Amino acid sequence: MTPVEAGTASDRRDSLMSGAMAAANGGAGETWLMWRILLVCISMSLTSFPCHGQSVIRLARIADIPDQFVGGEILRAVYARLNISVEFADVPGKRALALSSAGELDGEVQRIANLAQTYPTLVQISPPINYIEPSVFTTTLRIDVQGLDIHGWDSIRDYSIGIVRGVGSSEAGTRGMSRVTAATSLENMIHMLDAGRFDLMVTDLFSGRVAVRKLNLQSRISALSPPFERIYIYHYLHQRHRDLARRVEGVIQEMNASGELARLRDRLVRQALNEP
Repeated sequence: MTPVEAGTASDRRDSLMSGAMAAANGGAGETWLMWRILLVCISMSLTSFPCHGQSVIRLARIADIPDQFVGGEILRAVYARLNISVEFADVPGKRALALSSAGELDGEVQRIANLAQTYPTLVQISPPINYIEPSVFTTTLRIDVQGLDIHGWDSIRDYSIGIVRGVGSSEAGTRGMSRVTAATSLENMIHMLDAGRFDLMVTDLFSGRVAVRKLNLQSRISALSPPFERIYIYHYLHQRHRDLARRVEGVIQEMNASGELARLRDRLVRQALNEP
């Protein structure tokens, strides 16, 4: 703010304050006018300070899901171009949506498209930053499931199925199926599958492979081919960050057009799959 602007704002506040005092002296019936003018003064005082740019953003990330880690690292690169640091709150899927949609966190790392239809306070940012490939995993002992002919989600309708609670693609794909168990986490679901709690589980192909390997169960649990589909997923910010969302969208568009986004994702996926 320049000295002239500061002086003008100060003069306006002094004038309004004088008016408020005069109104108060005019009698109790005009007290309401005094309070209204005082509120205007406070508002002007608050808005006279300069607005500082966002320096840190806190995003909900579904805990222990490898593709969420990949999306988070992609966003680190995106926000770095805006000189903004990224912090993550690793929480279960449903809890993540509760926190981000209420504005307690600044947004979601990544979710399926059109989430705003259910959570209108979340703003979808395009283009997508990542994709998932929902796939069937089962134990090597289940010969009947191993020979399953996969031709879409209906292929598994007659089986008992495990999914991770709060993962929108799995919840949508199995909606209406009668024997679906929602696990609290991906690793919990894998242990349940290994224990025979259900016939098969559905998760992203990449995430499932990484998690099965981490638990050293790759000799007992494997993925069936092909995946059901490829689903592109998007970054979301809370609606109070609409201006920031436009800047972030611009960076993602640039990285997508140059091929940098795809190269970064490929590198992060290879790194995760090759980790011991």
